[in-house]
Amino acid sequence: MISDADVKALVRERYAEVANAAGGCCADDSCGTSTQLYDNEQIEGLPSEALTASAGCGNPTAIDDLKPGDTVVDFGSGGGIDCFIAAKAVGEQGHVIGVDMTPDMVDLARRNAASLGMTNVTFHLTEMESTPIAGDSVDVIISNCVINLAPDKDAVFREAHRILKPGGRMFISDMLLTAPLPAHATADARNWVACLSGAEPQEVYLGRMRQAGFERMEIVDDKPWQGEQEWASRVHSMNIKAYKPA
Repeated sequence: MISDADVKALVRERYAEVANAAGGCCADDSCGTSTQLYDNEQIEGLPSEALTASAGCGNPTAIDDLKPGDTVVDFGSGGGIDCFIAAKAVGEQGHVIGVDMTPDMVDLARRNAASLGMTNVTFHLTEMESTPIAGDSVDVIISNCVINLAPDKDAVFREAHRILKPGGRMFISDMLLTAPLPAHATADARNWVACLSGAEPQEVYLGRMRQAGFERMEIVDDKPWQGEQEWASRVHSMNIKAYKPA
């Protein structure tokens, strides 16, 4: 059984490698080739370092139109790709905050923001279970294939609920299951960093969100994961929309 501390250490190590890799992140054990999930218009002009450090499974900024002036938080912001797309949408009157627990990723994201000259984006080195962000201060939370990596998902959803304003919304792209994975798959450390071992059945995942206080949960997109394992058909990439009660 892998401990929570070991999981976090594995994730930090893997995504430090992603941040520092000259050739990009799309190795066999990465979460995905997420640049294929964006419109060309969305990623036009973004640094190549942000694109090659992208390891998501969806496009949370496409679930709903972000509004000018919104404050947006990205849980697990990586090299910053979703933050930069969101920053374009919310404009100079809005603000985007990326949070990530991997120092190399935060450093990379800050360098990317500086190269773009974006002044409405900031990045924090912190775990998404406990952020320095004030309560009831955020309009939107986005997250791209990261919450599945968290051993304590309940804490993540409680923190999301805490920082969202009443009526705030959360848009998640993540890996979920249509049936539990076999024990040998979840015990494999490589499957943790590949966004598989931490994936939960859909009803469990949504139940955690409901227990944290979210309502109106909706799966707006559901695509099977294209893996070669015998249990691969149980893993799906889903886009989820949810709201904090007004």
